[in-house]
Amino acid sequence: MRYKKFGSSNLEISSVAVGTWAMGGENSAGGSFGEVDRNESIAAIKTMLDGGVNIIDTAPIYGEGTAEEIVGEAIKGYDRSKIFIATKFGSYISHFDGKPVRNNKYDAILKEVEESLERLGTDYIDFYLMHWPDVNTPIEETMAALNYLKKSGKIRYIGLCNSSKELIEEALKFGEVNVIQPPFSMVNHSQKELMEWAEANGIATMTSGSLGAGILTGTIRELPKFDEKDFRLTFYPFFKEPEFSKIMKLLLTLDKVAKKYNKPVAQVAINWSTQKSFVNTALLGVRNSNEAKINCETFEWQLDDDDIKCIDDEILRLEIGN
Repeated sequence: MRYKKFGSSNLEISSVAVGTWAMGGENSAGGSFGEVDRNESIAAIKTMLDGGVNIIDTAPIYGEGTAEEIVGEAIKGYDRSKIFIATKFGSYISHFDGKPVRNNKYDAILKEVEESLERLGTDYIDFYLMHWPDVNTPIEETMAALNYLKKSGKIRYIGLCNSSKELIEEALKFGEVNVIQPPFSMVNHSQKELMEWAEANGIATMTSGSLGAGILTGTIRELPKFDEKDFRLTFYPFFKEPEFSKIMKLLLTLDKVAKKYNKPVAQVAINWSTQKSFVNTALLGVRNSNEAKINCETFEWQLDDDDIKCIDDEILRLEIGN
């Protein structure tokens, strides 16, 4: 496993993190990833940890608490001080004056953290991230709650997901922001400029969507027929035209690179992301131990500069991910 210094902290974090969104299963954040076996999910996390991964990302909305509970079960028996857990608040949508809103108010955050701590079976959270901004709550109030939790020892570090540079800069007026979580992969590099800014300012990055919802594994070569509630269809643009055909052409280049190293296409995609200096750790969703093992084996080798340039040139030519 490869490790990187995590922003301005002294932490050494594995280049990949266990992503647990899909472990929420049929009812995960209002959509579906299909049926998920709880025992296989636990085994997958354990395999990642045994392979040197030391960070797990989750959220209460993933299966309405299911993913957090799975994480809590999976880490039993491990040295808690050597495992970093990231979870979130502000995921759920409530209603105010008939309009859907997030709730990132002071009291709501204090309530959410206690519920997450109970599901995770721990007395502190390493990285506590705002999942989505709340336009009805000043970021000053949100940061006040996070600063209180940090001072009380309930959380160690503060993070923001799905946030603009302007919102992050505003949050920094009221306390530290240690990590952000933008999407990043070969098929989505729209947040690259934000990530480079974060790197320059000592803010770590945890990138989501590292394998493009599975399309960068190389196992999908024909347009799939997902259930209409499947997040791979509703949340991502990769499984619709014209993006799908563009990505299929990109896979031909990845096939050549994978053949050169005699490695799976998924490992090519993971190395491409994690070899970027502005990516501190990349979230990888896993459903079973075999997938976990393949993910960890990625870090037994690296892409050379020529291969990275070849892939970058093809991404640019195909106009993918901007």
